[in-house]
Amino acid sequence: MTTPIGFVYDDGGRAAAGYRGEAGDCVTRAIAIATGQPYQEVYDRLNHLAKSERITKRRRRQSSARTGVARVTYERYLRDLGWEWTPTMQIGSGCQVHLGADELPQGRLIVRLSGHLAAVVDSVVHDTHDPSRDGTRCVYGYWKAGA
Repeated sequence: MTTPIGFVYDDGGRAAAGYRGEAGDCVTRAIAIATGQPYQEVYDRLNHLAKSERITKRRRRQSSARTGVARVTYERYLRDLGWEWTPTMQIGSGCQVHLGADELPQGRLIVRLSGHLAAVVDSVVHDTHDPSRDGTRCVYGYWKAGA
């Protein structure tokens, strides 16, 4: 059984940047928290990168830092910052790593979950809600700053 992960409420600086209400901005929050960059800076950069996205049959609209960012866009941003992706699950492998304290490395991480990104700092989730599902939530992989 996995050790439960800690949780701290953290909006990543969203309220301090003057934003109010609900938003689907988990990508923006997670990057701001994990990298230590100001929320507004991450928000603006993601929206700038989204302008170069192509509209396709599968992606009918461009990303928005407020309502959702396409994976290719946030991956490009994180790679530009020197962050590295570590997959923890392959197609057909089943869940290998859960959102638990003893299953993730220490340090500042951005974990990819089903339909959500969250910042994890030294085995503590920093988000606006606890996405761990008591340690049963599967982690598809995580981003970590390069060495």
